[in-house]
Amino acid sequence: MSETTMQKKTIKELDEIRLVGFRVLCSDNQFLVEIPKASLRLSESISEIKQVVNPIEQFGAFVVENETADEDGYWVCVEVKEYEDIPTDMVTLTIPPQRYAVMRHKGSNNKIMDAYNDLHKWIEDNNYVRLKNKWHIERFYDWKDKEKVDVELLDTIE
Repeated sequence: MSETTMQKKTIKELDEIRLVGFRVLCSDNQFLVEIPKASLRLSESISEIKQVVNPIEQFGAFVVENETADEDGYWVCVEVKEYEDIPTDMVTLTIPPQRYAVMRHKGSNNKIMDAYNDLHKWIEDNNYVRLKNKWHIERFYDWKDKEKVDVELLDTIE
């Protein structure tokens, strides 16, 4: 049996974030399979990336309602201080300064959507406005066991 822990919700304003990693493009029903593969590949390639802020954290980034093909997909990355000598099979992504509704999820990867539903209800109940056409972030503190992920969900708001 898997347990899910959802902690208090808060608002955070973050400065620009520079990410380096892999872009995952697939059909919606394949993301739960393909993202962990990209995450493992990133873990194995971490030594190739220069100026990594924290090698034991990974970031996921996506746009809920993407307006262009360039925004389609899911990015599995690590944060870097500056872009330098990016490996040829990797991509960069710069997230502008934004404001987020934030909640931490600890538990099964399959329960992340439940956590998002809870966060979205909190956003609505507190009269915040979700910005679905902006970058949303998932900061993973632990992702190796899909039944015990530890992830901070950052949903972009006005």
